[in-house]
Amino acid sequence: MKQRFNVMVAALWWGSLTGLGFVVVPMLFANLGTPAAAGAMAARLFTAQAWLSTGCAMLLLLVLNKKDDAALALQAQAAMKFVVAGLLLALLVEFGIAPRIVSARADGGNLKLWHGLGTALYVVQWLCAGLALWRLAPTSQAAQPPAAD
Repeated sequence: MKQRFNVMVAALWWGSLTGLGFVVVPMLFANLGTPAAAGAMAARLFTAQAWLSTGCAMLLLLVLNKKDDAALALQAQAAMKFVVAGLLLALLVEFGIAPRIVSARADGGNLKLWHGLGTALYVVQWLCAGLALWRLAPTSQAAQPPAAD
């Protein structure tokens, strides 16, 4: 049960990053009237995503820190570095990069630099969440429940 919970939380984290970054935000820019309107909405969505990422990562860290099952402890150890890295990246993008994007847009600063850096860090966070999910997923048929007839 604990293993399934870990996988579900990691899947929520990775799936939400995937949906927002690769589907929703591109559709905003394709369908809203102006890039400014799409950018403003995307900024709100990325803030919500940062909090969701933080919650999922913190929950995983709390659950993975328990060492009551040796097999799960090995999976947890393998995933932990990716969870921590993803958490730090989410916080860095939200509190370090996003404010610079907003100020660059308002002050005429280097928007391209900050947006590119934010995008790169988002992709690395996506990779960390995906690798955490990969590490937490069951690896053998023995770990899988029997198929229902």
